[in-house]
Amino acid sequence: MDQSEENKRDEINPLDKKNKEDAEQSIEQKSVAANEEVMQPPVPYLDENGYPTNKRPSEPKKEEETAEEDDEESNLVAHLSDLRKQLIKSIAVFLLFFIAAFSTINFWFPYITRGYKLIVLSPMEVISFYTTISAALAFGLSVPFLCHFLWQFVKPGLNEKESRFLSLYSPAILILFVAGLAFGYYVVNPLSYNFLVSLGEMNFDVMVSAQEYARFLLLTTMPIGLLFELPVVALFLSAIGVLTSGSMKKVRKWSYVVLGVTSALITPPDFFSQLIILIPMIGLYEASIYLVMRTEKRLEAADAS
Repeated sequence: MDQSEENKRDEINPLDKKNKEDAEQSIEQKSVAANEEVMQPPVPYLDENGYPTNKRPSEPKKEEETAEEDDEESNLVAHLSDLRKQLIKSIAVFLLFFIAAFSTINFWFPYITRGYKLIVLSPMEVISFYTTISAALAFGLSVPFLCHFLWQFVKPGLNEKESRFLSLYSPAILILFVAGLAFGYYVVNPLSYNFLVSLGEMNFDVMVSAQEYARFLLLTTMPIGLLFELPVVALFLSAIGVLTSGSMKKVRKWSYVVLGVTSALITPPDFFSQLIILIPMIGLYEASIYLVMRTEKRLEAADAS
């Protein structure tokens, strides 16, 4: 090969030299731009109005999720509005009976005091006594209406078994509550009052204020009315599968202890009053066992047939 041709090949074409320099310069510019991009702070996100924000925009929800949330919100609003409606009706009924009882307090007064000699320690105690008695009478008279309003509110959320049970035993709930009030008024209250007054007269001059007597009257009537609901509570727990007659028999001794403690808490602090309450409570517990057993046998017979 000729020496001159080799020398020509070794020489660099000016055009190729320029292209090489441009390529190196382009690579250098890209490297600098990449470094600047890394060093720059992140560009803030934009909110719905186009203003910068540091929060990443949330992904759009699916139509099904949005529809479910809308249904839940609408159901919650409907329940709250229904609860508000039932509460307003309950308060209106209670106030109506309260006004009626307060305006006719002289008619109820002899039945409430039973002819006992009571004293008042201040003029305001008269109003307090009348208000307490009127509120208790209004509550007792409005219980059927309150139960009806409560039933209207909870009925949509009950299953078929619970709804059938409450609709069947609603009269029994009212009858047992009235029976408990009557037992407290005619049995527990006079026996406890006479026993405690006689006990105090041995060493003291007993003077009972009207306000304290009102508290004693409520203490010996209202809680007993609630305790008389024990059979219905046992039947309801049995209907939903929580309680059985066998389990009630197993815990019978402990149940008596619980009933004894309960009677001590809701009655005046004397053994005589507590015993008067404890005896019917034990009878109601045994009646509850019997009713639950009958219900279980009836269900077994229905399943067998």
